[in-house]
Amino acid sequence: MADPAVQKFILKALMSLPSPVLRAMSGGGTVYRGGRTLDPRFQFLAAAAAKLPALTTLTPDEARAASARGLTAMSGPPEPGVRNESLSIDGPEGPIKARAYRPADQDSGAPLIVFAHFGGGVIGDLETCHAFCGILARIARTAVISVDYRLAPDHRFPAGLDDVLAAFRWARDNAARFCAPPGAAAIGGDSMGGNFAAIVAQEMKRLGEPQPALQLLIYPAVDVASETASMTTYADAYPLSKPIMDWFMGHYMSPDADPADPRLSPDKSEDLSGLAPAVVVTAGFDPLVDQGEAYAKRLIAAGVPTTYRCYDSLAHGFTAFTGAVPAADAACREVARLVRAAFDARV
Repeated sequence: MADPAVQKFILKALMSLPSPVLRAMSGGGTVYRGGRTLDPRFQFLAAAAAKLPALTTLTPDEARAASARGLTAMSGPPEPGVRNESLSIDGPEGPIKARAYRPADQDSGAPLIVFAHFGGGVIGDLETCHAFCGILARIARTAVISVDYRLAPDHRFPAGLDDVLAAFRWARDNAARFCAPPGAAAIGGDSMGGNFAAIVAQEMKRLGEPQPALQLLIYPAVDVASETASMTTYADAYPLSKPIMDWFMGHYMSPDADPADPRLSPDKSEDLSGLAPAVVVTAGFDPLVDQGEAYAKRLIAAGVPTTYRCYDSLAHGFTAFTGAVPAADAACREVARLVRAAFDARV
């Protein structure tokens, strides 16, 4: 197996090739679907991934290992001026591993952010969102706490959600430890992490606890009970396809789980009023793009201050591609600026 540093070097060299060359190496032509044009670097990566065993043919352990190897080559370098430390948080079934990111010029008035990584509730770990959490910490000028929640199928719904809820409460109660305003914490995540983040805000409302300072929902899975048009338009997209989404949910949900339960599908909640201000971000080439946009529209209709962005040329999971796709890196930095702007709007 090639050395990870060598793989990263080779990939970086390939990604620096002109777009027409990358498209030609991908089989030629421009990928245009649903009114959107796919970034040529994602097109190249999709073509390369098509030659590998499908995720759906792997066991969860095999899928975690394969994903970790691939994402190591895709991730960007550590963000300058951001230090991190390992944490252990008391969880409902034992310690939860976490990692705190602290920028050199942290704003002591900015709420800290609890962040949950993507992976369908089945794959992913603290390394999955390592580069993005550094970007978020530095540009939003705040502490970020990344949560290594329990994964299915060993720990099915609601284990991972319960871990993120516990981590959010812990961070909120210990915010001053990270030089953030006492009792103030935002919640964020991408894909399944975005699902958790949306549910945390709803659970705080249901239980009468203070709302998060902000909810950051990046290409969130907010409805596992319904299918939108994008599930068909981008059914075979890379890196998240409809078959992979089904594979994730098959492992994540127990046989007796109700997909329409708002703790699985937060978009099924009837009333979204009173929830925390939101930044909702979607990727164009993503089976989940429609549901993320629909949830943002529902938040706005409910009177929740909401900023929505869709990065039309990018694919699901782009927060983990900052070292391979320049447009993904640029999008991640803009998302962090949107978070900072939302914090500033609170003053």
